[in-house]
Amino acid sequence: MSRFLRLSLVGVFASALACYHATVDTGLKPSAQVVEKSFAAGWIFGLVPPSTVATASQCSHGAAKIETQLSFVNQLVAFLTLDIFTPMSIKVTCAEGGRASVSPTAPTIDVGADATPEQIRDAISRAVGLSLRANAPAYVEY
Repeated sequence: MSRFLRLSLVGVFASALACYHATVDTGLKPSAQVVEKSFAAGWIFGLVPPSTVATASQCSHGAAKIETQLSFVNQLVAFLTLDIFTPMSIKVTCAEGGRASVSPTAPTIDVGADATPEQIRDAISRAVGLSLRANAPAYVEY
């Protein structure tokens, strides 16, 4: 076997052992509650994604961080099944109460809890105008 072919094979096998990992951070403050699914079933090279992880009932304030990963064991199972079954690990960190931080200098339009649909549309329209003029986000609260 030629030296180039051996080096190519070593490179392919080394890159195949690498673990895929993606993280989505929503900006919310994380809590201690975590929802994990270590063997979420994907199919055909991941073209058919795993089913949705139902976190709405467990994370009442939303998700602070979502991580997906193909661990070594997940990749080994995928390799043994010729990538027909492609499992992945999914980890959702629930958010603490509250919301993402809003700049104290950002323009905010308070509509009120009992606003009519017309008042809400008007507030959103004003917020768009403010945002365009200031070249920054404007917030509507109701």
